[in-house]
Amino acid sequence: MDFVHLHVHSHYSLLNGLSKVKALVKAAKKRGFKALALTDYGSMYGAIEFYQACLAEDIKPIIGFEAYVAPRSRHDKDPEKDKGVYHIMLLAENFEGYQNLMRLSSIGHLEGFFNDKPRVDKELLKEFGKGVIALSGPIEGEVPQLLKDNKDDEAKKVVAEFEEIFGKGNFYLELQDHPAIEGQMQVNTKLIQLSKDVNTPLVVTRDVHYLDFNEAEAQDVLRCISNGWKVGQSDREDYRHVDRSFNTAQDIISRFKHVPEAIENTVKIADRVDLDIPLNNWHFAPVDLPEGKNADEHLRDEAYRCVSDFYGDTTQELKDRIEYELDIIKTKGYSPYFICVADYVRYAKRNGIVESTRGSAAGSLVSYILGITTVDPMRFKLPFERFLNPYRPSPPDIDTDFADDRREEMIEYMTRKYGEDKVAQIITFGTMAARASVRDVGRALALSYGFCDQVAKLIPQGAQGFPMTIERALKEEPDLKKLYEMNEDVKRLLDLAQQVEGCARHTSIHAAGVVVSPTPLTDFSPVQRETGGDKLTTQYEMHSVETAGVLKNDFLGIRNLAILGNAVVIVEKTTGDKIDIYNLPLDDTKTFEMLARGETMGVFQLAGAGMTRWVKELKPNRIEDIMAMVALYRPGPMESIPEYIHRKYNPETVSYLDPRLEKILDASYGLLVYQDDVMLTAIELAGYDWMEADKFRKAMGKKVPEEMAKQKIKFYDGCKNHGKVPKNIIDELWTAIEPFAAYGFNKAHAASYGIVAYQTAYMKAHYPVQYMTSVLQAESGDADKISAIVGECRRINIEVLPPDVNESFKSFAMVSKPGEKGRIRFGLTAIKNVGDHICDVIYRERKANGQYKDLEDFLDRIDDKDLNKKSVESLAQAGALDCFGYDRGVLMANSENILGYIKQIKEKRTTNQDSLFAGTDIALDSKVRIDDTEPATLEQKLVWEKTLLGIYVSSHPFAYYEKFLGNKVVPVAEVEEKDRDSWVVVGGVIDAAKKKITKKGSVMMFATIQDMTGRIEMLVFPKAYEVSKEVWEAGNVVCVVGKTPREDGDNKIFVEKAYVLTKENIEQISGYLSFNTSGVEKKKKEENSKYITIGLTQDEVKEYTNDLKVLLEEYPGNYDVYVRVGMNTIRAQSQVDWNEELKDRLESLIGPGKVEVR
Repeated sequence: MDFVHLHVHSHYSLLNGLSKVKALVKAAKKRGFKALALTDYGSMYGAIEFYQACLAEDIKPIIGFEAYVAPRSRHDKDPEKDKGVYHIMLLAENFEGYQNLMRLSSIGHLEGFFNDKPRVDKELLKEFGKGVIALSGPIEGEVPQLLKDNKDDEAKKVVAEFEEIFGKGNFYLELQDHPAIEGQMQVNTKLIQLSKDVNTPLVVTRDVHYLDFNEAEAQDVLRCISNGWKVGQSDREDYRHVDRSFNTAQDIISRFKHVPEAIENTVKIADRVDLDIPLNNWHFAPVDLPEGKNADEHLRDEAYRCVSDFYGDTTQELKDRIEYELDIIKTKGYSPYFICVADYVRYAKRNGIVESTRGSAAGSLVSYILGITTVDPMRFKLPFERFLNPYRPSPPDIDTDFADDRREEMIEYMTRKYGEDKVAQIITFGTMAARASVRDVGRALALSYGFCDQVAKLIPQGAQGFPMTIERALKEEPDLKKLYEMNEDVKRLLDLAQQVEGCARHTSIHAAGVVVSPTPLTDFSPVQRETGGDKLTTQYEMHSVETAGVLKNDFLGIRNLAILGNAVVIVEKTTGDKIDIYNLPLDDTKTFEMLARGETMGVFQLAGAGMTRWVKELKPNRIEDIMAMVALYRPGPMESIPEYIHRKYNPETVSYLDPRLEKILDASYGLLVYQDDVMLTAIELAGYDWMEADKFRKAMGKKVPEEMAKQKIKFYDGCKNHGKVPKNIIDELWTAIEPFAAYGFNKAHAASYGIVAYQTAYMKAHYPVQYMTSVLQAESGDADKISAIVGECRRINIEVLPPDVNESFKSFAMVSKPGEKGRIRFGLTAIKNVGDHICDVIYRERKANGQYKDLEDFLDRIDDKDLNKKSVESLAQAGALDCFGYDRGVLMANSENILGYIKQIKEKRTTNQDSLFAGTDIALDSKVRIDDTEPATLEQKLVWEKTLLGIYVSSHPFAYYEKFLGNKVVPVAEVEEKDRDSWVVVGGVIDAAKKKITKKGSVMMFATIQDMTGRIEMLVFPKAYEVSKEVWEAGNVVCVVGKTPREDGDNKIFVEKAYVLTKENIEQISGYLSFNTSGVEKKKKEENSKYITIGLTQDEVKEYTNDLKVLLEEYPGNYDVYVRVGMNTIRAQSQVDWNEELKDRLESLIGPGKVEVR
């Protein structure tokens, strides 16, 4: 006798099931099961993953779900009458049944959702019951509940009803193997009798929620996390005493020998199931085609119709490339996909929605001439094969980016065009990461927040692609391991957290993914609403939905594209110029000059101090330079930046390890810059085809030692036998490729990003006020960013002004006229405590009837309840009423008079009579009474601005002191440009300060200071804190001496000394700072523009490293030293004094002609 589990939950029964799908299937294999069902609650999230996992283990997959049945109709949602639900088990017998299950789950979510449960009803079960096998369910099923309540006759009627719905022989009475559940044994006894009475077959199940009984507590913790319970609560659902493990067939058979047919029926049901889901057969959107044309013909017509718009004459080279691409697209059956993407991209451009693409699609000429991509693949030598080639098994993937403020419009367009039943966004699952699982489990165990937080923070952060696990943390973090071994609470906490770690916790929406199907989406994937919203999502995550047959379209919202699009609109409104950002000249001198000055803030991909430092050194003068920087500014390739710059300005140093590489690497001066360079090198020299080259790239990227060893042998053999490349050259090629390939950048991706970077730079260079206005609008919710952007505006001579009721719009706005100095005004909605509504009233009244003549005119015309004490005082403090000629302090002192005037106006409007205040000493004529008083100090104004606007606008608390310190301090925004591990002096106001107790019990401080250019973090270690503890209070104006970190990209200061600045001590402290930091840095820059480059082979590096180090240390000086090995250039630690003696000694050591001097 055998047995099959037909009632099994995975972690996709969110915060209820504990088992991961793959672990569940592997356990089934290990325990000897030949078939297995997955029946999660209400949804089918794991169906495709489960189906594939079963096939991989040679286990028959049975797909189903545990449905919730509404007591009346799914449309009835009365809080009392409909609060309960019945459970029923639904299994797909065949593909028709599988599709019906998808429809049932979808409608349950879309129409029957109530009390957090997707409910179906019997009407739906009847409509979509074909191909479905049903079980009466656990004790919460309708039949078991009636039997439990001794309503045996009603139970018989319900059985007859279900047999009519599903068909005789398709409905089974479910005996559950849960003697510990109250009433289950009595219900089982009655079910056996009922089966005899009505001739309905029996089946045995266990309601599986985890693999082994020792996981019962962890599963219980999941339920507590879900419901906000504490484990120790007595008034809650608790199944810890019930064995719901994935037990063996022998175990379950041993308890049901008295009903052997119920055991046998599990196998009979499994044998009946014949489900073949077509996988990886992709279906495309139902695109519109001209009469008499198929998709291939229409795509070809469109390509040739559009090519002249981009190239003028259609040369033979263009025709050959178009035909080559169309042939592959046609052979693969992808023409509808290209037509669909071209359609929605054209819609975006017609409607002023800025669009770009990412990824390898930019290598397609067909995509370019259809307007899908923005990069000319012919000019930039982008290979089509990286995107699509005859060997590639995966479908094309055109990643489209849209302005983030208009992404929803794009999805609405797709929904209108193809139908609400065919378009959805893609679901994602938030899982319980290491730290989060510790905090969640700790909360359920009623452990204190501080205790759990302390344990969680001992778990190191993971890296991208390599998430941290608790198991790994226990190996890598000694303090965590020690706590685990010594503290029972920590041990229990981490043991339970490890068991729930990785479980799906909640659903969310993929940032970009949208699917479009040719028929209703429920033919391919069940659907539901987003959590707490109305957006339609698939129930299958990204990989599963594509496997099920519907291609993901990427609609990613990018803020920089919104900035670009809004800047174009502002330019047209303020100048009348209509900018076509898709057809800008790519050789604009003004744009490149601006970049060379380092004015990169707000420029896509080129902002940030580290990148800016290199851009200033590079001085780009062609679009290829920008693309190269996008690709090189990342770990690994970054080491090639100095050599790229060196070769750019010293063309005589450009060389190729093999002459055949010139056509691949000519634009990058002979250096490997892109992943494509590695792939094309393998194709050209080692004879790879595109599939082999792609495997080569992936293997190098994953850095699996065994796979890299295989690839090395294959590459060496190919270069030797196909390319006839000498061994020493192959060695140098491999040395260049090996560290690079893991971090290399897709060339088409870099080109696409490079174009957007150039577009944003062009707009900033030619229309700086309009562009920076757009940047401020986009970042208006982030005070830190606004502060930095305002600093950038001031550096490029654009004035940013406080809000003004007579000039401000709702958001930031350009208020200067052509020919005037650039001025941008804060928006009214930036003021805290005012509210969007009253801002809108103020703006619309001014727009309709002109500017406010004076304070009384303003108060008379703004007839709104939200013009109250809080909003009036906030407007005054933020400077929005400065235009009426009163000081902010004076207005604040007279706020009661202003409010009295407002009250008088309201009374006159309602009574049309004299004010009730007649005869008092409050002026009630046509003027507000403003009593003389002391004006606000600058310091008070700045406090108000910081409080209400988030930044200092009129001035800055540090401005007074900066005059004394001069160039002894470095602007905060320039710290990251300074040499690593070097001394700097900065000044500013302390924004935030937070103490932390170290592991040894000492106090250290994390602080943030802000000057006029930006913010920076300070780390004050215990020794420095002890002598400066009185300094670290928010609001203090300080001067700090410290060191920059050693690593690039780490922008903070390690504090050595700190001083509170006052007007009394500023001259004295300025005297302390006797060294001129800025002057020293400037001198260093001038000196460090000189360097020598030593060219060596890999073998020579091994031979000469120690001798070179000793020799160079004998000649300390101002020349940087670089060592070039193959295509890699590494900066040495030494700086030398270059002279003839050193030259002679170097040549005698390594040979002549190996040193270049600049």
